[in-house]
Amino acid sequence: MSVWNNSQVMRYDYDLFTIGAGSGGTRAARIAAQSGARVAIAEEFRVGGTCVIRGCVPKKLLVYGAQFRQSFADAAGFGWHLDGVSFDWPTLRDNVQTEVARLSSLYDQNLAKAGVTTFNERAEIQDAHTVRLLHQDRTVTAERILVAVGGHPLRPQILGVEHAITSNEAFLLERLPRRVLIVGGGYIALEFATIFNGLGVETTVVYRGDRVLRGFDDDLREHVQAELIAAGVNIRCGVNLAAIHSNAGIYNCNLTDVSVIETDLVMFAIGRTPYTNGLGLQRAGVALDAAGAIKVDAYSQSNVTSIYAVGDVTNRANLTPVAIREGHAFADTVFNNRPTAVDYADIPTAVFTRPPVGTVGLSEADARQRYRHVDVYSTSFRPMNHILANNPGRTLMKLVVDADSDKLLGVHIAGPDGPEMVQLAAVALKAGITKTQWDSTIALHPTAAEELVLMRSKRA
Repeated sequence: MSVWNNSQVMRYDYDLFTIGAGSGGTRAARIAAQSGARVAIAEEFRVGGTCVIRGCVPKKLLVYGAQFRQSFADAAGFGWHLDGVSFDWPTLRDNVQTEVARLSSLYDQNLAKAGVTTFNERAEIQDAHTVRLLHQDRTVTAERILVAVGGHPLRPQILGVEHAITSNEAFLLERLPRRVLIVGGGYIALEFATIFNGLGVETTVVYRGDRVLRGFDDDLREHVQAELIAAGVNIRCGVNLAAIHSNAGIYNCNLTDVSVIETDLVMFAIGRTPYTNGLGLQRAGVALDAAGAIKVDAYSQSNVTSIYAVGDVTNRANLTPVAIREGHAFADTVFNNRPTAVDYADIPTAVFTRPPVGTVGLSEADARQRYRHVDVYSTSFRPMNHILANNPGRTLMKLVVDADSDKLLGVHIAGPDGPEMVQLAAVALKAGITKTQWDSTIALHPTAAEELVLMRSKRA
C-alpha cells in the first residue's frame, strides 16, 4: 500500500487513471479528484457500468412492471374491477431505457463536477504506468492505475449457443416472446424468470443443481423455488442445456436428460466472469487467479504496486454496493491518507424474485459449520394483503442464532418487502445484537415485519 503525496513532482499525465466507469470506478475517481488529484477515467460502453446500464437498476424497473399482473389479479378482492387491461412491452422497455440514459448522464455530470477527465473509449494497459487509448491511438501515463471494468455474462461452449441471449440483451428485446427458456439457477436467472412470467411469457428454467439459489439458506431456496413454481414458472433441476437447434425462428433445445424443449427465446444466466481478457494485465505483470480475476490485497492493490482493482473484476463480493465501498476505500487509502480495508462480513443481499428475498449473515448450514450449538427460529404465513385477494403466496422468515452467546447470526426473509426489512436487520446484525435484545423490541402492528420480533419457539 502506497500513499499519494500531492507535493510530488508531476512525472505523469495523471495521478490516477481509472479503467471502467461503473459504480466502483466512478466512486474512486470522484473521491480521488476531490482530494486534489489529477484523475482521468475511460469507459468503452456507457458511463454507469453494469448496475445502471444493464443490471440491477433496469432489472428492478422491469420487476416493478411485471408485478402489476398479480396486483391487478389481487385488486378484485378489494372491490376493484379492471376491465380491458393490456400490456405494451415497447412502452416499458423504452421508459426503462430513458431512465437508464438519465442516470448515466448524472454519472457523467458528477464526474465532471469533481474535475475528472472522461474518455469515452476503450483503454488498455501498456505497462505499470501507461495506458493506451485505442480510439485516439495514443498513450497517457499515470502514477496509479485503477482497474474497475467489472464482469460479463458467461456463455457455454455448446452447439447453437449463438442463438441465445444473455441478460445484456434481454433489456432491449424488440418484442416479448411467447415462450422463454432460461438456463441457470442464480439470482439473475430467477429474477428474469420472475419478469418474463409476470409479463405473461411461458417461462421455463433449467438448472443443473438440485435446487435454485445455490449459496443461500436452504429453507429460503426451497421456499422461493416452490413459490415460483406455484406462480407458473416451470423449474427443472438436475438437468442442463446441451444444444440449441434453430428452425424458422423456433428453437428446439436438447437437454442432458435427452428431453427436448421447444421455445421462442433462449437466455443464459449461468454466471459472470471478470472482464480482463485483452486488457494488458499480463503484459504489465499483474497476477490473475484461475477465473481471470485480479488478485488484490485488503487495500485493493495488486502485486504491481501502481495498479489497483475494485469491483467484480476482483471477484471478491460481486455486488454494486461492495464495489462502491471498495472504490471509496481505495481513494481514502491512497489519496486521503486514511488506510481503509473493506469489511466483507454480513453483507445484505436481495433477490427480486416472486417472492422477493432479503438475506444477511450466515445460512443455517454455514452457522452449523462454524458454531457448536445453533438455534433456528422460523415462521411462514400469508401476508395480510393476500387474504382478501385470495392470493396463496406465503412469506418465510428465519433467524439463525448462536445458542451459546445468544448472538444473532443470520436473518432470512422471502416475501413482500423482504429486501427493505433486511437492510435494517443488517444494521442490527452488524452491531452484534443478541436474540434477547432483538426480542425486546416491541412489535410494530399490523405489519409483516413484526413477525421478525415475535418468533419465540426454537425449531426442533
